[in-house]
Amino acid sequence: MPVVGLLSPQSGETAAPFLEAFRRGLAETGHVEGQNITIEYRLSDGRFDRLAEMAADLVSGQVSVIAAAGGAVAARAAKAATQNIPIVFVVAEDPVKLAARGAA
Repeated sequence: MPVVGLLSPQSGETAAPFLEAFRRGLAETGHVEGQNITIEYRLSDGRFDRLAEMAADLVSGQVSVIAAAGGAVAARAAKAATQNIPIVFVVAEDPVKLAARGAA
């Protein structure tokens, strides 16, 4: 069963609405947690310094894809942890421009 690694700087409580929407969106494409995919959650409870460690943990668990939520910080942590696992992320700014400035 494919494993999605979800990396976020949020806490479980603040992330709850996002996580529900994430699972609902996956279900709309036929991917249902516990039926045909597994989701490994890594939420840092606002501790941005833990994101790199959590991303490395997802990589060592050989997830199929990393969904980096919570902006460029989570995306950078995921990018630093792997060059082989696809990373899906959402940032408010242009990620190419962020990378050119050294921020991504």
